[in-house]
Amino acid sequence: MLSQRCSYSSCSVCLEEMRRFLLLYATQQGQAKAIAEEICEKAAAHGFSADLHCISESDKYDLKTETAPLVVVVSTTGTGDPPDTARKFVKKIQDKTLPGDFFAHLRYGLLGLGDSEYTYFCNGGKVIDKRLQELGARHFYDTGHADDCVGLELVVEPWIDGLWAALTKHFVSRKGIEQMSVTLTTASTASQRMDPVKPELIHIESQVELLRLDDSGRKDSEVLEQNAVNRDQSSALIAELESSLTHSIPPLSQASLNIPALPPEYLQVHLHESPGQEESQESVTLMDPIFQVPVSKAVQLTTNDAIKTTLLVELDISKTDFSYQPGDAFNVICPNSDSEVQSLLQRLQLADQREHHVLLNIKADTKKKGAALPQHIPERCSLQFILTWCLEIRAVPKKISISPRTANSFHLPNDPSIPIIMVGPGTGVAPFIGFLQHREKLQEQHPDGHYGAMWLFFGCRHQERDYLFREELRHFHERGILTHLKVSFSRDSPAGKEQAPVKYVQDNIQLHSKQVARLLLHENGYIYVCGDAKNMARDVNDTLVEIISKEVGVDKLEAMKTLATLKEEKRYLQDVWS
Repeated sequence: MLSQRCSYSSCSVCLEEMRRFLLLYATQQGQAKAIAEEICEKAAAHGFSADLHCISESDKYDLKTETAPLVVVVSTTGTGDPPDTARKFVKKIQDKTLPGDFFAHLRYGLLGLGDSEYTYFCNGGKVIDKRLQELGARHFYDTGHADDCVGLELVVEPWIDGLWAALTKHFVSRKGIEQMSVTLTTASTASQRMDPVKPELIHIESQVELLRLDDSGRKDSEVLEQNAVNRDQSSALIAELESSLTHSIPPLSQASLNIPALPPEYLQVHLHESPGQEESQESVTLMDPIFQVPVSKAVQLTTNDAIKTTLLVELDISKTDFSYQPGDAFNVICPNSDSEVQSLLQRLQLADQREHHVLLNIKADTKKKGAALPQHIPERCSLQFILTWCLEIRAVPKKISISPRTANSFHLPNDPSIPIIMVGPGTGVAPFIGFLQHREKLQEQHPDGHYGAMWLFFGCRHQERDYLFREELRHFHERGILTHLKVSFSRDSPAGKEQAPVKYVQDNIQLHSKQVARLLLHENGYIYVCGDAKNMARDVNDTLVEIISKEVGVDKLEAMKTLATLKEEKRYLQDVWS
């Protein structure tokens, strides 16, 4: 994990005179980390020194004895959970034996990141914020809640701008105006003297050719033996060739490695050398145990002419103590072999630049509409990191590493007699297959039990191309496990004079509004929504508001309050993504 004191070597004395604050970040996908690094970089110009750590690095800081102000940047993951890197921290501060004044000495400011399309907006930050308050900590700066749905920068930028005045006020109140003025003057002079040298930019050819060989049938030992031969053959040629991402000697095909696909033409790629700076890219690590499990089955669920390809991958966990319940998710960890990454770097003549940062920019003259940077390439990471964690350089593995990642509340009710509604178009149906398998097994074990109705609203583009788990759903429906199956196809045209079919899951929900309202409002039922956050989940939410308004006879504001109550009671649950 990243651990650093943000400072410039040219003015270390000045930084020692600046006012220090502790800066912690809890990140899942890297956004909170990037924002914390931005705060860290701007601190010196405002007369402060930021002591930056990932919140998981508990050996690098101690809030119990911390006297400096604390700044925390926290993201939210899942259905409203703190990120994985904050799990141990949250568990520690949730200790019920801690006294109410445990953090009475602590003054802090917190910036929460979230997405209002999700049920529990910014809940990762809210959980930590609330608990720090309960343990006696007090704000020196108001909490900010940034919304990724409308743009994080709308809150993040003004929050950071206001942070410096809040820190200044805090130090003035504690140490006195005169001492603070001296520090700010010194820092201002230092910042004026700083004239950072532009780091060297090394341009890389961006037109990368696909170099691939299907090595099915070749044994690992054969590949390794061939790699050893290749290394011997190429050692004499390395010095004669220029570095390149398009050519290698010997051919990469001999090693069964490949550089993935061509980058889009609108992208420009550079290697960025940062003299004197340590590599700051943290490795991909998880708090939870990691299990290596074999792939027992991998099949394509969609036809070849479907717009999107969907694969079903089954993993054999029979020989592990991996525990889960329907609704849980897990991380898939697929780093490329370090030896193969090093071999690839050597073949591309880039071994001496492995620690350089990869910079991606959209070309200024591009005519591509909606041109965007690839989301799977993090900012400010090294070439070696990208080849290890972000790109495929081998065939599909036969064994992968997984780590449990519970969805916490996205589970079936403990009472099987409670009716449930499942809304899962496309791949959003996946957790509901687990729900139905669980219910089938339960009914086999307890045939005389009382079981509530199970509704499923499923949707896809074409009935004959991407109707996922069709046979399985038909099986559950015929056996009475799935009591109501409502399917919509958004791209199929009606045959002949038939009435236009229902296009989307929200249309089908609307058609059964009376039953949906009765189940949720009078039978204490649960509703689960899984899939796309930006469109489907929002449209389903709007449809539910309309149904409650119509069936109960209240205005939309009152209907929204009713739906909010269902969320608070955890009877309206979402597992959505964008």
